[in-house]
Amino acid sequence: MREGCGLCVQARSVLSDVWDRRPFEYKEVDIVKPESKAWRDLYDFDVPVIHISKAQAPEEDPKLSSKAVKLMHRFTVEQVETKMDQVEKS
Repeated sequence: MREGCGLCVQARSVLSDVWDRRPFEYKEVDIVKPESKAWRDLYDFDVPVIHISKAQAPEEDPKLSSKAVKLMHRFTVEQVETKMDQVEKS
């Protein structure tokens, strides 16, 4: 996510709506921060991006992002829930 990003605000709203129906763990990465350089290098022009994984999955690694179940830019509650279902069944 990025400060001042309209799509990021919309993404937070969608995720909030999903959480109201189906609580989940959430971690937001501000790609502008120096400690997030690997994520910025990967997604600088593609925010917002959400990675969906099982709660017990290890911390996300930018080097393994090609294997992540993700949604980018614009997405709906239904799309997020569909991806969550996909991950839970895997």
